[in-house]
Amino acid sequence: MKTLYDVQQLLKEFGVYVYVGKRKWDIELMALELDNLFKSGVVSHDDYLKAKLVLRHEHHLEEQLETRNGLKEDV
Repeated sequence: MKTLYDVQQLLKEFGVYVYVGKRKWDIELMALELDNLFKSGVVSHDDYLKAKLVLRHEHHLEEQLETRNGLKEDV
């Protein structure tokens, strides 16, 4: 699992489709859904760790992009 698309496909296997409208928020919601699936025991530890790493990386990229563009939001 190397891309955000891969994580989306993993979530899709369990009927989880995420679209909030803002990429950063989508990533955050995917992380929460992934946590819940792992706690339920349906996602393997290996897949969980790989997916979390991808989500963390993508979230970091989104924050950098927001900072560069002066769009940093405190919600």
